[in-house]
Amino acid sequence: MTSTFENLVDGYKDFIDNKSDPRVKDWAMMDSPIPTMVICLSYAYFSTVLGPKMMENRKPFNLRRILIMYNLIQTTFSAWIFYEYLMSGWAKGYSFRCQPVDYSNSPLAMRMAATCWWYYFSKFTEFFDTLFFILRKKNQQVSTLHVIHHGVMPFSVWMGLKFAPGGHSTFFALLNTFVHIIMYFYYMVAAMGPEYQKYIWWKKYLTTFQMVQFVLIMSHQFQLLFIECDYPRSFMIWIGLHGVLFLGLFSDFYKTKYSEKDAKRKKQRDNTGLCMPILDESESKLHHNGVNTYATIYNKEYNSCYSNGTNNGYVANNNTEKKLA
Repeated sequence: MTSTFENLVDGYKDFIDNKSDPRVKDWAMMDSPIPTMVICLSYAYFSTVLGPKMMENRKPFNLRRILIMYNLIQTTFSAWIFYEYLMSGWAKGYSFRCQPVDYSNSPLAMRMAATCWWYYFSKFTEFFDTLFFILRKKNQQVSTLHVIHHGVMPFSVWMGLKFAPGGHSTFFALLNTFVHIIMYFYYMVAAMGPEYQKYIWWKKYLTTFQMVQFVLIMSHQFQLLFIECDYPRSFMIWIGLHGVLFLGLFSDFYKTKYSEKDAKRKKQRDNTGLCMPILDESESKLHHNGVNTYATIYNKEYNSCYSNGTNNGYVANNNTEKKLA
């Protein structure tokens, strides 16, 4: 028994120390997967147990201004990461057909590895999506799928950064950050209030664009099944499966939201989406005729919505639908 355990420990150390990219070993949280795992497990516990418990006997927070600022920061952050992916490879000669990882210490290769680290870091900033749901007592939005998705992605990206920080599968991150630019900009405008929501009439097309993203990711990754390429096959399959999973989720959302004509069935569907909150018009009004309106504001239900690997998707409430129609 002791010998088996020692073999497992030795195998783990060999895998982490000798099979990984030595360039990233001394970077923040890259020496071991344990910090990332602890943070992800803590996120899951807070999202499902601690957070809802802390808010159980409290009134929901009015976060309109915070959400506007948060979405502005996320939009800018995503735009910068997208630019860095272009400048470190995809606009500098990367092949869409087959792109091995450059493990050298060249400035371009190191810039790509650094960009991958910032993409990894962005998976933690997206935890705030869930925090805002909980603080606003929108616990129906914090579904099991939502928590699993956000809880798994940082570790998934950590693996890619640790062993293959660059190359073929960074196309997934490139597309994902581009979608995040548009997505968080949408959330920012929607949170600014009804007078601005008329400018986001293109909401339906955002969902279509997100589904196109997954098709492109699947096609780009799975082409390596048919050609020889010096890129880790396991990462190619793992990223491709992400595309399959979320294409299915978004397709189901699209059919539910835009093709289903039975209003009663829509209303009765479980809200299992993975999306950021968009404030109702009435949310900025905490009192009406001296009566606290939290109950009215926060008892409204959002329609179903889904999100991809970097938290995509969006909320559509009845007030918004009327103004965007």
